[in-house]
Amino acid sequence: MKEVSIYKVQLMKAGTVPIENKVVSSAEDAQNVCRSFLLHEYGGLFPDREVFGAVWLNTKNEPVGLEIVSVGSLNAGIVHPRETFKSGILHNAASLIVFHNHPSGNTTPSNEDVQVTKRLVEAGNILGIDLLDHIILGEYGYTSLKGLGLF
Repeated sequence: MKEVSIYKVQLMKAGTVPIENKVVSSAEDAQNVCRSFLLHEYGGLFPDREVFGAVWLNTKNEPVGLEIVSVGSLNAGIVHPRETFKSGILHNAASLIVFHNHPSGNTTPSNEDVQVTKRLVEAGNILGIDLLDHIILGEYGYTSLKGLGLF
């Protein structure tokens, strides 16, 4: 007879981060939350490699969770819907905003940025979790892919 492992999946709170916006209602609000979180996680310094994260929102567009999904290299990151949505399901999130930084400071989206966003939109549609925006952060500016009409 074979033994099969029993697993329990739990969401664990790893800390808190202060944010100004209780409700995220614009790309400016979204970038403020994303930037606050990113700087909190990196000790107030802008990261020197690409960091991809998620802001999980309830039905009132209030952040209910923040997460770093993956850390890449100087100019690339690996993003997969499976890892991106894993904690969103546990948060009972209605929607999400994803973000990543460009260490170069140039926030122009790459073709890969647009393709990843479209994959995340499709996955979110299947799961019932809407992707509201994808924010690219530079040290001093940002770009909203939704604002550019790229998805």
